[in-house]
Amino acid sequence: MTTALHEIEELERRLQSAAAENAQLRAELATARDRQSASAEILRTIATSPSDARPVFAAVASSAKRLLGGFSATVLQFIGDELHLVAFTPTSPEADAGLKASFPRKIADFPTFALVRDGQTIQFPDSEAAEVPEPNRELARLRGFRSVLFMPLMNRDAPVGMISVTRAEPGSFAADLVQLLQTFADQAVIAIENTRLFNETKEALERQTATADILKVMAASPSDVQPVFEAIATNANRLIGGFSTAVLRYIDGAAHLAAFTPTDPAGDRVLQASFPVPFAQFPPYQLVANGAAAQLPDTELEPAARDIARARGYRSMLFAPLMSEGEAIGIIIATRRATGNFAEHHVRLLQTFADQAVIAIKNVSLFNATREALERQTATADILKVIAASPSDVTPVFQAISDSAKALIGAHSSTVTRVVDGMLHLAAFTTDNEAGNADLLSSFPTPLSSSGIHSRVARSGEYAYRSDMQNEPDLTEAMKELARTRGYRSILVVPMLRDGLAIGTIAVTRREPGHFPDKAINLLKTFADQAVIAVENTRLFNEVQDRTSELARSLDDLRAAQDRLIQTEKLASLGQLTAGIAHEIKNPLNFVNNFASLSAELTEELNEVLAPVPLAESVRREVDELTGLLQDNLGKIVQHGRRADSIVKNMLLHSREGGGEHRLSDINALVEESLTLAYHGARAEKPGFQVTLKRALDPAAGHAEVFPQEITRVLLNLISNGFHAVTRRKVDGAAGYEPTLIAATRDRGDDVEITIRDNGTGIADDVKEKMFNPFFTTKPAGEGTGLGLSMTHDIVVKQHGGTIDVATELGAFTEFTIRLPRKSSFPDAGR
Repeated sequence: MTTALHEIEELERRLQSAAAENAQLRAELATARDRQSASAEILRTIATSPSDARPVFAAVASSAKRLLGGFSATVLQFIGDELHLVAFTPTSPEADAGLKASFPRKIADFPTFALVRDGQTIQFPDSEAAEVPEPNRELARLRGFRSVLFMPLMNRDAPVGMISVTRAEPGSFAADLVQLLQTFADQAVIAIENTRLFNETKEALERQTATADILKVMAASPSDVQPVFEAIATNANRLIGGFSTAVLRYIDGAAHLAAFTPTDPAGDRVLQASFPVPFAQFPPYQLVANGAAAQLPDTELEPAARDIARARGYRSMLFAPLMSEGEAIGIIIATRRATGNFAEHHVRLLQTFADQAVIAIKNVSLFNATREALERQTATADILKVIAASPSDVTPVFQAISDSAKALIGAHSSTVTRVVDGMLHLAAFTTDNEAGNADLLSSFPTPLSSSGIHSRVARSGEYAYRSDMQNEPDLTEAMKELARTRGYRSILVVPMLRDGLAIGTIAVTRREPGHFPDKAINLLKTFADQAVIAVENTRLFNEVQDRTSELARSLDDLRAAQDRLIQTEKLASLGQLTAGIAHEIKNPLNFVNNFASLSAELTEELNEVLAPVPLAESVRREVDELTGLLQDNLGKIVQHGRRADSIVKNMLLHSREGGGEHRLSDINALVEESLTLAYHGARAEKPGFQVTLKRALDPAAGHAEVFPQEITRVLLNLISNGFHAVTRRKVDGAAGYEPTLIAATRDRGDDVEITIRDNGTGIADDVKEKMFNPFFTTKPAGEGTGLGLSMTHDIVVKQHGGTIDVATELGAFTEFTIRLPRKSSFPDAGR
């Protein structure tokens, strides 16, 4: 009896110890959850404040102070050569004011920077100690703390700031608190980097938008450059953050004010009154004559700029020349109120605007010259309409020119020829007499070296004519016969000249002999010029179309690569968070599982100890009932703990960074290898497992740029799910059922297709809608975590830019179809 009581007491002691340890674990779990909650809150703040890191700094400071049990916390950021206070937790109005007054300050004057610049964590257990620098000691007295922990913010091995947490009492911070502060520091660095990337992207988009706006103005104002200049001045001033911006043109040896952004009426009047100004009195003319941008960091140091700078209210200037064919034709001047040099990207941006201004000047010049020519040549209106209606094909234009030339000159017929590879080809013709058309068509193409008038004009580049095709002495009999057959007596031929070389000819014939008047010659030359314009327009249009298509494809590729990079970074960040959470949960979960199992064993031992003890029947029943319930509950805890442990392990697998080497891989080999691995794995797990494997591998499937390890993971997941489905259907006892799984590949041009099909149980519609959601599973507890298809979807769609589709029929089959691009736009890291 004494031994039994002693054993009972020992069991009770063990139970109390286990309860105490469980309480400690619950406390540790609560602390871990609190830290995780703080980290999650900071990550939410990062997500909701992509363009400004200050809310994140404030959240970091608040969480660091609270979770480290601090007196106060501050976040400092290195900007240039200065240290800036970006967040702090308040203590008292006087101390807070003193803290804010201490910043910004030069980094060189801040002794703590030298201690943490190599990434080391520094503690001052007692701020009154002799080795503590005097500025730190004074700040501690001002703020009212006695110990402090400094944690550097490191980005690519370079310090970008620091976090400090103080306590009112002296003493060192525990290692786990130091590690916790390191986590907050890492999150602060992420916020800084995210903000930088977001703002750089925003600036790039703003520049692109400004460029697009200017191009729209160009398109809307082809005959007037003034709206373009005004748009350039406005956008340049806004994107550079300038005080004012002016666009000047060089005309007849003087600089003329073309556009400017207004400041105040008096300053604007001073600016307007300063122009036009001769080059000799305009120093920027020589300053940027070589075509490179120049700066004036302080206008007070340059007498020529000082007066107008004072009148306008600026202190620094940036000059970007408008260069056309190596000659300056104008200048853009941006100003700021502050002294100092403009950033290099602002210099490049202003030069871009200068280039756009040059394009606008040229466009307007060309447009006006063309318009003037068209106004003088009203007879060519129909031809211009055809040119406009047929930008990609010159043939209708040639036919219109031929028709107009015949009609306006009152000719018998007209022809247009083109020079192609040393031969003269007939491009269009118009005639009243169809009898000689066959002879005309048979006379082309003809070599440029032939003696005919068309070839002679094409070789010389000078117009020529014959006033009588029957009586001139140097005519051959064949020439006379062709003229008689076609019914003309005189002919005029003018060349179509481009850059001094003939690219073709235009000819008209008349029934009567005689010289052609000058107006006819000039009109035909005008038509020749229009023909050249049509040829050039068609060439440029086709080049622009080709270039536009090429740029569109490049832009699509760039956007896809950018989206892939963003998604990859998101997945990496999510993976880090998931891994962190899983690691934090795993240890407490192990303790729960272990002690639940131990408690179940202790309960059995308790029953064995109590078995020989004489107890009242009602007491015995109550004890048995309670211990039975306790054993059932502990069994459920063990069961669900193992389920949770499986989920945690799969979360760690899901969060694994990278996918090995990204390389050109043989798709059929990957499928074959995955089939073999999955089959032998299933056989090892269940020796009686049987399935018929069929392969339909297309030899043309070839290779694709993939992460082979990740694609193997995808295939193993899908094949294993197929094995599970056919096993379930076989267990259900379908008559004559033969488990089968088919793996197929197919060449899809720029893509490759992989199909995994099983004749298992199929998938219900409601399950199909959710099957790619993380943690969703229809498998029994302990057999699946719901992460396999989620990982599969992320790898195929988000990592590789492919697609995954599902076709299924309940009780019949399930077929997964994967399409992967052969050429990945994923960065070459890892190659």
